[in-house]
Amino acid sequence: MLGRTLREVSAALKQGQVTPTELCQRCLSLIKKTKFLNAYITVSEEVALKQAAESEKRYKKGHSLGDLDGIPVAVKDNFSTAGIETTCASNMLKGYVPPYNATVVQKLLDQGALLMGKTNLDEFAMGSGSTDGIFGPVKNPWSYSKQYREKRKQKSHGENEDSNWLITGGSSGGSAAAVSAFTCFAALGSDTGGSTRNPAAHCGVVGLKPSYGLVSRHGLIPLVNSMDVPGILTRCVDDAAIVLGILAGHDPKDSTTIQDPVKPFALPTLTDVSKLCIGIPKEYLTPELSSEVQSLWSKAANLFESEGAKVIEVSLPHTSYSIVCYHVLCTSEVASNMARFDGLEYGHRCDIDVSTEAMYAATRREGFNDVVRGRILSGNFFLLKENYENYFVKAQKVRRLIARDFVNVFNSGVDVLLTPTTLSEAIPHTEFIREDNRTRSAQDDLFTQAVNMAGLPAVSVPMALSSQGLPVGLQFIGRAFCDQQLLTVAKWFEKRVQFPVIQLQELMDDCSSIFENEKLASVSLK
Repeated sequence: MLGRTLREVSAALKQGQVTPTELCQRCLSLIKKTKFLNAYITVSEEVALKQAAESEKRYKKGHSLGDLDGIPVAVKDNFSTAGIETTCASNMLKGYVPPYNATVVQKLLDQGALLMGKTNLDEFAMGSGSTDGIFGPVKNPWSYSKQYREKRKQKSHGENEDSNWLITGGSSGGSAAAVSAFTCFAALGSDTGGSTRNPAAHCGVVGLKPSYGLVSRHGLIPLVNSMDVPGILTRCVDDAAIVLGILAGHDPKDSTTIQDPVKPFALPTLTDVSKLCIGIPKEYLTPELSSEVQSLWSKAANLFESEGAKVIEVSLPHTSYSIVCYHVLCTSEVASNMARFDGLEYGHRCDIDVSTEAMYAATRREGFNDVVRGRILSGNFFLLKENYENYFVKAQKVRRLIARDFVNVFNSGVDVLLTPTTLSEAIPHTEFIREDNRTRSAQDDLFTQAVNMAGLPAVSVPMALSSQGLPVGLQFIGRAFCDQQLLTVAKWFEKRVQFPVIQLQELMDDCSSIFENEKLASVSLK
């Protein structure tokens, strides 16, 4: 049951093949067995079981709340959850329990979803590896897959297989790992510059970044207000559409959400792509891109072309400026947003009482890690009176040019852009930590940051396994608020490529009872 899609398990619940409590207990058991992945910061076992019992009562009465009723989900630990600790993986918020739910969390709960827990991340979502939080790094489930281990055995001689596990990508690595390892059916992430799509690509799952303004940010602890978007991680595109349909819509608590009614996100089955025009941005063919990802990107373009779609090369001329532009704007907003963590109202507070200024300084030194402090310092530098015009204002102008590039391409007749999601497949942790956080983020979010600056929808879909036996994801980018069209194309692609299911038989040796008597086409554990 745990290997089924959200839609499949929802049907099983409605048909009485499994109860919400049984499903919840299976997920909780697997969370405990896979604790070493460090995907969860907090496991809300009591809450989830109580929610499951309530869901069971509704099913017995025939009053199901919808497709998510009784479905286990997870939430990144930078979304506020009433009565459940919300830490942002930082000492600054360790022990903080919000009095309210983020709008997206509340919408999931209103549909009867079961909250399994809060997932791990880079501190305050600042990173691309999920390695910098105070609770330790997240390990990629593919590190323990049969596909990857068999390839490693061919190349390594007596090397300890567990010594060099793979990163998940970030900053929503905990949510991606939780979905990939079958501990939940969907998870919320946040996406500021690729933080949902990046780990989705590395963990072999679907990662959706909706259009800016389509989904409420209320209750998402802000990183960059003008770019933050709640993201969705699932095992297939159809499941992402189901969750998006529930989350999308105007929220009076978030003035940036759209006012117009949102159309249903039920995805039609696309059989004919001959009327589609797929754009391939020439600027995304960078020297840093691995030859293997480049080859798969080319194969994907050929797939569309062979089915009758028009595939053309397009130009996004200001792409080369996006990394610097993003850094200036991101750190500037970070400096502003992090100012609220001063040790007075809530969160960590140091013991120094010499002066208010000394208390501020010590609290922030103890509460934030080097990455967060570095971004605060950079942002404050860019916002200084003597620097404001030369850095922040110019970056805003470049951002407008980047957004205009996308508008021009879509106005030329292109329906969807096809790009890589990441430069390569997931890399070992020891290799990842050789670079500093800023360098890693700039490299790993090369193909994703511009989308956030333009406010467009984008989705990463796993395409194939690399020669190392690891997932490679490709990104589809759509017009603003054309999320349904974007997902319809992504669903067609997903069906054609038939990405293999992760084989976790070694990881699951002690979990055989959880999957006992389950012979599903959608999951392989042998």
